[in-house]
Amino acid sequence: MEKLKKVLISYAVPIAFSILCVSAVLIARIPPIFLASEIVRRLSRNTFLVLSLIIPIIGGLGLNFGIVLGAMAGQAALFFVVDWKMKGLLGILVACLMASAISIVLGWLAGLTLNRAKGREMITSMILGFFANGIYQLIFLFFIGSLIPFRTKQFLLPEGVGLRNTVDLYGTVASALNNVWMVRIGTVRVFVLPLLIVAALCLFLTFLFKTKLGQDIRAVGQDMHIAEVAGINVNKVRVIAVIMSTVLAGIGQVIYLQDIGTINTYNSHEQIGLFSIAALLVGGATTRKATIWNAILGVLLFHTLFVVAPSAGNKLFGQPQVGEFFREFLAYAVIAFALAMHGWRARKILM
Repeated sequence: MEKLKKVLISYAVPIAFSILCVSAVLIARIPPIFLASEIVRRLSRNTFLVLSLIIPIIGGLGLNFGIVLGAMAGQAALFFVVDWKMKGLLGILVACLMASAISIVLGWLAGLTLNRAKGREMITSMILGFFANGIYQLIFLFFIGSLIPFRTKQFLLPEGVGLRNTVDLYGTVASALNNVWMVRIGTVRVFVLPLLIVAALCLFLTFLFKTKLGQDIRAVGQDMHIAEVAGINVNKVRVIAVIMSTVLAGIGQVIYLQDIGTINTYNSHEQIGLFSIAALLVGGATTRKATIWNAILGVLLFHTLFVVAPSAGNKLFGQPQVGEFFREFLAYAVIAFALAMHGWRARKILM
């Protein structure tokens, strides 16, 4: 009985979300084929971003709200790929390389900052995201077209300076990964290449934590003082963990946006950190522990609720917007719950 109680407490969030998802599906009465199609697509689109959070958590840095820096890098790379008229897989490859290069610099700066804020990494990474967003908007609203040349005039504001609110990827890299290999199961379309990329990242993470670097990251996450006594350069390992997370987020944003097909220039990156973290927590992860299966389960549950919530809200209250508000409320609520539990555990250890 005691063992069952511990399991229920440990997996309270996934169990609660599973019940919510099943209830919402029954209320919404969405056709199973449509639901399956949407979930498979969202698994291929969002899982890479959620997996990018695992390394910092294991490294003891908690929930890395700073992955929005990587998302900004991914978007910046795509803007230039569109301007250079690069198409298909070549465009995606160039965007990933550019995003990785920018993300390495941003991740290094973020890692140095977080090393100066030990014990307060989560709130610091969140503030870093807001600060970086201000610089991002300055660059793409005032510098593009003036200091930074941009040849594709239809994406510039009427004055010729600054990008429009929406940049269209169709005709360049939209669905470039999706179209390489698509399998139809009935009427459900499965985009195989993005799923294979996600599987490759899962294998990479599994391999990483068996290497010396992975063991160092794990040791630092368990106890920084003991890791330092053991001869591990704690600050360096933490910076590497943040850089890797930021680079993966940059590549993940490229994968995400090629599926969406358009970039909301000033907003696409803002919710990436929130929804990716919420999905990971829904899968049963905590601020100290996360696995690949937490990420996959979290994406499955969280995005199932995303798909069915508007229809369920419409059925119950006659307003689809109620479902939209409800799922945003749940995203914030699950993060607040995780942070509250983290604070409670930390206080309990001190006592």
